[in-house]
Amino acid sequence: MDPQAAGAVSVAAPNRPTREPVGAPVFELRDATVRYGSFTAVKGVGMDIPRNEITALIGPSGCGKSTLLRSLNRMNDLIAGASVDGKIMYNGEDIYAPDVDPVEVRRRIGMVFQKPNPFPKSIFDNVAFGPRLNGYKGDMGDLVEESLRKAFLWDEVKDKLKESGFSLSGGQQQRLCIARAIAVDPDVILMDEPCSALDPIATLKIEDLMREMKDEYTIVIVTHNMQQAARVSDMTAFLTVDIDDEVGERTGALVEFDTTATIFAGAHDKRTEDYISGRFG
Repeated sequence: MDPQAAGAVSVAAPNRPTREPVGAPVFELRDATVRYGSFTAVKGVGMDIPRNEITALIGPSGCGKSTLLRSLNRMNDLIAGASVDGKIMYNGEDIYAPDVDPVEVRRRIGMVFQKPNPFPKSIFDNVAFGPRLNGYKGDMGDLVEESLRKAFLWDEVKDKLKESGFSLSGGQQQRLCIARAIAVDPDVILMDEPCSALDPIATLKIEDLMREMKDEYTIVIVTHNMQQAARVSDMTAFLTVDIDDEVGERTGALVEFDTTATIFAGAHDKRTEDYISGRFG
């Protein structure tokens, strides 16, 4: 089992650092550019992602939303030929600095994927996997219960913790994956289209969970669902596909980043308005 897929993370020390002041952004992106070999997936992104809010990344397919999301916890490091230029600062630290441990980054900045991916283990062991890997010394039963409660799943699974994670419904599996990410005590949770494989009822449960979680975590999501972005996010970044004048090739680019209310009710760029209104994408 790849430990890096466990929703792991931390930047410098194994002990949790002091959280930054509420007003300080969690991430500061400055001319962030991600390439796969010679292909530029997304170029020149600059934005500050606020703490304890939900930020949505929206835009048409191929604009680099998921690539940008994965760059926030160095998941792109696992792809051959991937590289990042510019700066991606997390709590004031450059996460791509040579002395930064990417596994530690992924413990601080957990990730939930598009398709629920429980491990082939019991419900209990799914949640306990990351803490065990990180040498957790406390009461594992209490930690598992706390994590499942935070994921709004405890009452549904408390009597079947020894059963396989695969025995759960799709929506429950996704909440189990969220509980697994929570269990390693992250600061940020990244979600790559976390509801795209779920039915409407399960989707609403995940959205309710996100709203509850933002009091304790910073959340960044990728979504193709405009209604979902409008419902749950505080900030929205719209990306699209542009022609890179330097090489004459298509690449993802940030069009605008603002409060969700502004993006959906008073976008400054016509491309944003056209996408949100369904004229393209």
